[in-house]
Amino acid sequence: MRRNRVTSLAVIAAATSLAVGGAVSAQSPSAPAGAGIKIGLVTDVGKLEDKSFNEFSYQGVIDAATELGGSYDVIVTEEIADYAANIQTFIDEGYQVVVAPGFLSGSDTLAAAKANPDVHFIGVDQNICVDAEGNNDPTFACAGDAATLIPNYQGILFAEAQPGYLAGIVAGTLSESGTIGAVGGTNVPAVLAYRDGYINGAKSVNPDIEVLYQESNPDPVIGFNDPERGAEIAGQMIDLGADVLFQIAGATGEGALEAACGAGIHGIGVDVDQKQSLPEASSSCIVTSAEKKLQATVKSVILSVVDGSFQAGPVRYNAASTPPAIGLSPFTPPEILTPELQALLDAATAGFIDGSLDPAAAPAG
Repeated sequence: MRRNRVTSLAVIAAATSLAVGGAVSAQSPSAPAGAGIKIGLVTDVGKLEDKSFNEFSYQGVIDAATELGGSYDVIVTEEIADYAANIQTFIDEGYQVVVAPGFLSGSDTLAAAKANPDVHFIGVDQNICVDAEGNNDPTFACAGDAATLIPNYQGILFAEAQPGYLAGIVAGTLSESGTIGAVGGTNVPAVLAYRDGYINGAKSVNPDIEVLYQESNPDPVIGFNDPERGAEIAGQMIDLGADVLFQIAGATGEGALEAACGAGIHGIGVDVDQKQSLPEASSSCIVTSAEKKLQATVKSVILSVVDGSFQAGPVRYNAASTPPAIGLSPFTPPEILTPELQALLDAATAGFIDGSLDPAAAPAG
């Protein structure tokens, strides 16, 4: 584990791993006072400075703590086995809110929330599924009401298939070769949702388009943190004729985008506006990014802890949220967004909102 202190960003030693477990609380914890609140974030495996998921979730923590007059800190997770100990470190230090981005840390976040009913937990990309006793349900029957059984834990869920679909419309519109690609990190729900939306969106524009897809590595520690592998996969897709590439691979995707830019084809970023967040070599060809509003959503949920409006259980954020929690970043150059393309994007978004369009339907072909 690497600990990043907010004040100095110095690296200090890890705390010893502690077991978690305990009884279910039937009452939501009282809201902590804003001034003096302590908010901690335990990253998903990889780097804090990933220009994507970890970094912008943490920025939401910083924004909330700054507005509330509280303090904040981060622990960088280097191994999956460290999740529980890293979360426990914040609990032991008296943090009232713990944020844990990433599907893979969901079971450890749930265990900590169940054992510590006076602490609020926010899991990003965590679909809370419990049995009737409030225990993690690996069968996904989800017989228990998570909001009632674990009232101090919200799982933030984004409808990644929606921005993925919009990115697919863009790729299908821009492609001249009839072949596009997507580079995934590893097989986790958010990546698969982005992928399926991307395929469906592209095929809504061109039913005959070929969509190449490959994941980097089944080990998420490697899968989301290997830019060289991302560049290699992208290069193979480019050799097969892909002229638009969508990255859904974290830091690995930075390498994919750098390869796309080097080859003079279009790139599409993920999670945040990567035209702004990545170095020039990886961003010069990015036309837009499929965004889920990580920073704003994490901040909003933290603020809800203090104002008493906190909602427990899995909560879904999508195009119908206020403000919208998904979308595309500004286009570069702006003229890529033609009236015709804008009309397609507007129609798809309206379909998401009224329920007439399912971007996550099983991809055709």
